Amino acid sequence: MTSMGKTRRMVSGVLCAAAVAAALAAPARAAQQTGGAAGEKAVEKGGPVWSLKNTGTDVRFRGLAAVGREAAWVAGSKGTVLRTADGGRSWRDVSPPGASGLEFRDIEAFDGRRAVVLAIGEGEASRVLRTDDGGASWTESFRNTDPKAFYDCITFFDSRHGLAMSDPVDGKYRILSTGDGGKSWKVLPSAGMPDALPGEAAFAASGQCLVSSGPKDVWLATGGGATARVLHSADRGLHWTVADATIPAGDPARGVFALAFRDRAHGIAVGGDYRPDQASPSAGAVTGNGGRSWQQAKTPPPAYRSGVTWLPHSRSAALAVGPTGTDLTLDGGRSWRTVDTGSYDTVDCTAGFGCWASGEKGRVARLEF
Repeated sequence: MTSMGKTRRMVSGVLCAAAVAAALAAPARAAQQTGGAAGEKAVEKGGPVWSLKNTGTDVRFRGLAAVGREAAWVAGSKGTVLRTADGGRSWRDVSPPGASGLEFRDIEAFDGRRAVVLAIGEGEASRVLRTDDGGASWTESFRNTDPKAFYDCITFFDSRHGLAMSDPVDGKYRILSTGDGGKSWKVLPSAGMPDALPGEAAFAASGQCLVSSGPKDVWLATGGGATARVLHSADRGLHWTVADATIPAGDPARGVFALAFRDRAHGIAVGGDYRPDQASPSAGAVTGNGGRSWQQAKTPPPAYRSGVTWLPHSRSAALAVGPTGTDLTLDGGRSWRTVDTGSYDTVDCTAGFGCWASGEKGRVARLEF
């Protein structure tokens, strides 16, 4: 592609991002003004909205990988993996054979044929499986044999290099590494990992407790301890630094649940208290220095949020989701507005504006224009 063609494509993407953000913001303002069910109707009448897709199942999908506007993968309870190639009009059940007893909480897809899925749980319940043929067949590439380990999330820097993380083992988070696209894994040395706090762990709620940006940077979100923290590595998990987040912890149900970085400097954290009868007054935080420090959102999401993603081609717009709704930020996570009241656990976007969300009772939706 010529330099002029690249420039036009980039400008087109930026203009599209601005249009999407503006269209989302208008119904958000209407929803704030009208409130309740009337607010939800205002959202439905506005610009881009979540359009539910019939998956034909009632399992909970906490794992989501957006490939494009037409293609996406979801993974969830009862060992379920579904794939669509037509924008959600139809779904193919590509669940691994014999996996009905597994809880899939994270899936990373490189395209419509290659994907890596993580099952969570104590001991051998934590596993990694990989497919190269769109889910027609699966290969188990890792099975945890340490009863003290519990794997939560997985992320990839590119199609070959990736990491998976476990809750603390002997006082430190355990990191798995792959250099062949998930075909094989090894445990990294723990010498460069800071000590975990008493009671600290990660949340396997949305596949976003471990996220990466660029070729080497990765961040790990925590909760449960006295303070919610975010750990950062600039060398693919060998050495880590740690910073306190502003999202409250101090309880096994509270902390940072999800992270999203649009580059190695600018990130958003969301979370709160996942119990429906508990408030989450400070459920959002932002960083502009790669996670060395975090600032509380001036107007945070109004309730617990478990998933977050940046809108493509935008330096300031992002979406956060949770059981009580979807929120939009237009200023990089400093202030949020509710734009939908549907229940979702996780959210993901691709460069071509393929934005998807998934959650309980088989709910999967695509952002429609």
